[in-house]
Formats: sequence, structure tokens, C-alpha cells
Amino acid sequence: MDSQASHSIPSPSFFYGYIIVFVSTIVMTLTFGVNYSFGIFFTPLRAEFGWTKAVTSVGYSVLTFVSGFLGIFAGRFTDRFSVRMVSMAGGLFLGLGCILMSQIVTVWQFYLIYALIVSAGIGGAWPSLTATVPKWFVVRRGLMTGIVASGTGIGTMVVPPVASRLISVYGWRNAYIILGAFTLVFIVIAAMFMRRDPHQMGERLYGESRGEQEKDPQGLKTLSYREIIHNWHIRMVCIIYFCFGFSLHTIMVHLVPHAIETGIPPGTAAGLMTVAGGAGVLSKLLVGAISDRLGVRWSLALNFILLIVALLWLQMAESLSMLRPFAFAFGFAYGGIMGLQSVLSANLFGLSSLGLILGSVTFIYTIGSAVGPLLSSYIFDITGSYRSAFFICALLDAVALIVVLTTLTKKTVGNRGGVSP
Repeated sequence: MDSQASHSIPSPSFFYGYIIVFVSTIVMTLTFGVNYSFGIFFTPLRAEFGWTKAVTSVGYSVLTFVSGFLGIFAGRFTDRFSVRMVSMAGGLFLGLGCILMSQIVTVWQFYLIYALIVSAGIGGAWPSLTATVPKWFVVRRGLMTGIVASGTGIGTMVVPPVASRLISVYGWRNAYIILGAFTLVFIVIAAMFMRRDPHQMGERLYGESRGEQEKDPQGLKTLSYREIIHNWHIRMVCIIYFCFGFSLHTIMVHLVPHAIETGIPPGTAAGLMTVAGGAGVLSKLLVGAISDRLGVRWSLALNFILLIVALLWLQMAESLSMLRPFAFAFGFAYGGIMGLQSVLSANLFGLSSLGLILGSVTFIYTIGSAVGPLLSSYIFDITGSYRSAFFICALLDAVALIVVLTTLTKKTVGNRGGVSP
């Protein structure tokens, strides 16, 4: 859809869609940077309160589940009303949640803040932003979506090491206050520049010919909640991203604690997140562009193969020299898979319900994201090792790979594909 030569570039010298891409990337970076910093706070929280790994992981699991559920409504709200309001509310809740985390003294307060406040700050970011950017671009849609999606990698690369440094200097409570205040201010400011689509600015989609409006593939209509639930292809996409969410968040939460368990200093262990984040940024930019030529199916398949190989390598990785290559391969694989979610959904189902569809898929993804870290913590508490948990991640990603190869055929996924409800 990004390479249609028949579309002409709009005449204005500056296109507001680039502002949308820029501020969306800022919001994505801060939101997921804070989200993926939980692994950095994991050990200090356990050290102060004496919680087990499983008890500590419950907070993150509740966060991912509730945020995924809220994402469904955020996606629908974005389709019909305003991405700006979704992003502003997200910044307020996320910043406030981090600040309140600095005051907890019991485990129920930890759970409550993560379940009701932090989750509300995170839940709307991915479905609302990745659904908005495709509505601004015909040409360069894959690249622009990849840039915004790369915010998750930039956040992973930047925020966890900053959080680690803040904890070492000021303690984990003050670190939460600083992160919360910074996040609240900058996300709200960025959100003020958001617009739902170019028609609100009197512009056309980038690459859209004069007098022509882009139509969804095969004239697909807006889908209802009921139609989404019963759509077979959406179910297959949900299976893919459930398995992926399980493995991704297991690693995001437990990679740093695993590295510390092997004797690597906390600051150095946090650097593994920087490696993964940097590889994720690179992947989102490259894979998004390559998928327009290679196809979404094969791009997804290759990234899942790389992810499986990386997780099998992790079974043997107990030194920094082995964990760094894992972090790079893992980051590159997860970045590509995340970046293709929006393009895959747009190619299959069009743009009219893209926010709702992405919110629904993200909800299932976050169920896997909630189960993975919690189950992995339980396995560690029983066995004293992450090896079995990491192997389960590899198995689930193998299931996702099989679904990609057997259901996302060339007939159903293409540059101008579309699947009826």
C-alpha cells in the first residue's frame, strides 16, 4: 500500500503528518520506556519489601492485562473522536502512577496503583498511535508507522538505563518521582499537537491524488465488537500476538534479574536493555520498509525464526559476552514483529476500524504479556532457574510461526489485501 506510483505527493511544502509522526514517537518512547523499566525496579522492590519474584511479578501482570483491556476502548475512541485526548489522559495517568509508586508501603498499594492508574496511562498508547499514523499516509505508510513503532525500542534503549542511574543515585522512590514528573509533562505537551486525520487540518493523505480519497481494501466497512470477535483471521492474528506477548514480556521483566543472578552488576545488566532497544529501533525501520517488498507474511516469519533461535541461545547464555548477542538478536526480532502489527491489520481489514482492531489484538497480546512474567517468576521460585521459562517462550513462538506460515497466506495478506468479516 506504501508504494503506489499512481498517487501524487501533495503540493504543500510542509505536511502536518510529519508533526504527527514526531509527537507520536515521543509519546511512544516515554510510555514504553517507563513500562519496560519495571525490570529495573524489580530487584530494589524485592530487596526492600522481601517479596518473592512471583509476588512482585503480579503487579506487572495486572498492569499488562488491564492496559490491554483499556486499549480496546482507546482504539475505538481514537477511530471516532480524538487521539489527542487519549494521549493526554495517558500522560496524566502514567505520570501520576509513577509518582504514587514512590509512596507505597504494602503490596496491595503496589497492585492497586499498577492496576488502576499506571495501566490507564499505558493502555491507550499503542492502539491509538499506530492507528492514527496510517490515516495520514498512503505513500511511506510503512516507514512512518515503523518510525512511530520504533519509539518502543528507543524507550527501551534510553529509559531503563536512566532509571537504573536514578535508582543508584537517589533511590528507587525518588527515581519514580523523577520519571513520573518528566513523563507527565512531556507526554501532555506532545499530545497537544495530535490530530486524528489530515482532513482536520484541511489536507489530504500524503501521496493521495487530488480529488481522490483513499478507500479501504475491498471497500471494507466499519466492524463492530461482535464482528471482530467472530472474525477468523483476527483470531489467528490474536494467537500470533498472544504467543509473542508471552515471550516478549517474560524477557523484558526477567532479563535484567537473570543477568544479575549470573553475577553481572546491576548497571551493566541494565545495559542489555539498551542493546535490545537499539536493535528494536533498527528493526522497526528496516523491517517496515522491507515488508512492502517481501510481504508481511515472510517478514513476520523471518523475525519469529530469529526470535526462536535467540531464545534457544539464551538457554546457554550465562555470561555478558553471551547475553549481549542475545539482547541484540532478541531486540531486532521483537522490533520487527511489533512494527508489523499495524501494517498487517491495515492490509487485512482496512483503516475504518483500525483502532478498534489494534486495541482488540493488543488486549489478547497483553494477556500473554501478563501470564508470561508471572508464570516465569513462579517457575524460578520453584526451580531456582529461568531455563524452563525461557524454553516455554521458544515453544510458544514456534506456535506463532506455524500460524503465520499456515494462515497468513499470500491470498489473505498482501500490499492491497483485505478480508471480509
